[in-house]
Amino acid sequence: MKNIFVLGGTGFVGAHVCEQLVRAGWQITVPTRRRVNAQAIQHLPGLTVLELDVHDEAALTHAMAGHSAVINLVAILHGDAATFAKIHVHLVEKIARACLANGVAQLVHVSALGADSARMTTAPSYYLRSKSAAEAVLVQVASASDPLRVSLLRPSVIFGANDQFMNVFAKLQAVFPFIPLAGADARFQPVWVCDVAQAIVRVLALPPGGGSVHTWELVGPDVMRLRDLVHIAGVLSGAGAGKGRPIFGLPMWAARIQAFFMELAPGAPLMSRDNLDSMLVDNVATVGMPGLAQLGITAAAIEPVARGYLSR
Repeated sequence: MKNIFVLGGTGFVGAHVCEQLVRAGWQITVPTRRRVNAQAIQHLPGLTVLELDVHDEAALTHAMAGHSAVINLVAILHGDAATFAKIHVHLVEKIARACLANGVAQLVHVSALGADSARMTTAPSYYLRSKSAAEAVLVQVASASDPLRVSLLRPSVIFGANDQFMNVFAKLQAVFPFIPLAGADARFQPVWVCDVAQAIVRVLALPPGGGSVHTWELVGPDVMRLRDLVHIAGVLSGAGAGKGRPIFGLPMWAARIQAFFMELAPGAPLMSRDNLDSMLVDNVATVGMPGLAQLGITAAAIEPVARGYLSR
């Protein structure tokens, strides 16, 4: 029996991953702090929702028993240094120790494009430094443990129905007559959520190889500036009579002021100063790194997919 433990399975990417794992014949356990968070996936056959604080290492280790593989999708985009360290580094350390204690054969960790264990102290943002530090933890664990194979997946920004990316840009243009945009010329290579989910399933099906680390960069076929992505979101959603709204790129000093005030608003900010720092590094694939093509997946372009959900 193929049993898999999916941390972050109730999120945007996690729901797609769970659906594809069910199709592939896996039995799935999804831990969540509150069962109500799993309403979108709890109907899936072979999926068990487990109320659990994943930061409780003893409880996490106990719950992971009997699983042959683990997927970690837990991540945040906003916070201070301590919060990023708690979610991206300390939790990964606990997951790794729980895997070793239970003899788990595979750990698939969804990192981020721009992360690199060699840059854990030099990357420009808390987000990228913490993601890089998590990779360093897993590289060390895999090198010291023969049974455990670690797979690092580094996606660019992920789009798809119900995303908090293209949908946000579309909603803003439904309200405002123009868009003052921070980081307007930052470059991305957006990847479809279904391609990411399929990549995870394909990685799990690779021949076993304990004590090793394999890395894939998951990107779509098009490199685009942020201003271009915002424009597409406006056009496809019909804003400005189908032309989108005028977009004005902000200089960095003004962008940081805008981000500061966004951080003060209630709820998750649309943009933070740490997000701006992350965008100092192009979010595009590294030449020569394996990716979707090496997993037998043809990457979907953003415009035809986004048209299907933004036009609604």
